[in-house]
Amino acid sequence: MVQYPLSAVSETWPWPDSMDALSAAPAYHQRLLENERVRVLLTLIPSGAIVPLHTHRCPGVAYILSWSDFIRRDHHGNVLLDSRRTSPPSIPAVQWLDPLPPHTVENVGQTEISILIVELREVGTGK
Repeated sequence: MVQYPLSAVSETWPWPDSMDALSAAPAYHQRLLENERVRVLLTLIPSGAIVPLHTHRCPGVAYILSWSDFIRRDHHGNVLLDSRRTSPPSIPAVQWLDPLPPHTVENVGQTEISILIVELREVGTGK
């Protein structure tokens, strides 16, 4: 599979490529497809797991296959989102994802989180 450098996506992204989800948290992110326009990831987070600090540089679409409550924290450990304080989506669900700076995800629910993420590499280029 050809791998395309993420540095081509945004020259202003302040975090290193080593923080990318596939590099920093490979046990939880699997690359299904990648080309110059999109990258498709399968994210699986078992109950009780904490995904290490990582980023998602590109915006995209998340297709939620299975849901569990989770806590997303920033690189300082501050809570960015506690899903227990929101209404759970009806599964399957589709959500827009903006780029995510360094964060961890802790699955605090009873079931696995399973998400198919389609990252868009050429947003704003007109291509």
